[in-house]
Amino acid sequence: MTAVLDLFTELCSIPSPPGEERAVADRVIRELRALGLAVEEDGAGAAIGSSIGNLLCRLPGRVEGGTPVFFCAHLDTVPPQGPLEPVVEDEVVRNGGGTILGADNKSAVVAMVEAARRIVEEGRPHAGVELLFTPKEEVGLLGAGAFDHTRLEAELGFVFDQAAPIGDVIMGAPYQRSMLVRFHGRPAHSGMVPEEGRSAIVAASKAIADLRLGRLDEETTANVGIVAGGSARNIVPEWCELEAEARSHDARKLADLVQEMLDSFSFAASVTECTLETEVSETYQGYRFRDGDPIVQLARTALARCGHEFVPTLTGGGADANVFNAKGLPCLNLANGMMEIHTADEYIAVADLDSMVEVTLALVDAARA
Repeated sequence: MTAVLDLFTELCSIPSPPGEERAVADRVIRELRALGLAVEEDGAGAAIGSSIGNLLCRLPGRVEGGTPVFFCAHLDTVPPQGPLEPVVEDEVVRNGGGTILGADNKSAVVAMVEAARRIVEEGRPHAGVELLFTPKEEVGLLGAGAFDHTRLEAELGFVFDQAAPIGDVIMGAPYQRSMLVRFHGRPAHSGMVPEEGRSAIVAASKAIADLRLGRLDEETTANVGIVAGGSARNIVPEWCELEAEARSHDARKLADLVQEMLDSFSFAASVTECTLETEVSETYQGYRFRDGDPIVQLARTALARCGHEFVPTLTGGGADANVFNAKGLPCLNLANGMMEIHTADEYIAVADLDSMVEVTLALVDAARA
């Protein structure tokens, strides 16, 4: 196997669900320090409930002029539901253990590490390169959110965190709000005095039935993902809790949708004589780039040098790029060839692992110019 493929399969064999990224982080740190690079770890781990903080590595060797850049990847994956046994079949990497592979986002980690190796070993000139590795991205971009972005010397950055062919460039991502909703009813014996009870599950059911869910338009989606309630089969349920979300590329449209959902929860609680608690939180802010933005032109140049067609697109998901853009630091998300992420069918082509190393180096070269 090539060095890139060897490191990738090794990282994919190490479990790193959100909050438990220590083993993978230590392997990445060891790889970077073997190149003579220093790696700093901040104190974000304690604040967000992770075994690691954010890892920051700077590559010395800045030249005059140019634009310093950073690259970011997250070290966590969605929790695996089986053994991690990466295998290579027909020049494609999959997991043989019936669960995720972890290409999201370890393929990006490998591209960054291997690009750093090439820069160091070749003495490649650059305008400044920083590598950032974050924890707990999969549960709300928490690592990036806790990182002090003023520590970066870079003026713009890139993440490789979109499951699509290389060349797809994410020009915009949605705003997202999450909702925690708890209905409180009145318990009663379901066989003896059910009329004395007030079912919180009925209240939640009425609310969900009234919601507009799924894809509401080309910019907006809504979902109820978790429902839990009750204490026993023979007790009218006193409580029911649900977790919902809404996303839109239009901030005003999202605000209206969230209020519509809250109104549905309130109405359902009132007609079932239940009480209601709601908590709405901002998961992340959206962003939108234009074709003429410098960071977009940089990506276009780098992709062309590597023989990839530039394909502007929008996404319905979030990534660490959302966090940095919200903080005023331009960050563009590039697709890196991983496919079927978050499923047991997840895979990535070996050629795409190698190609993203070249794309990373092309971005460094283009930024130097």
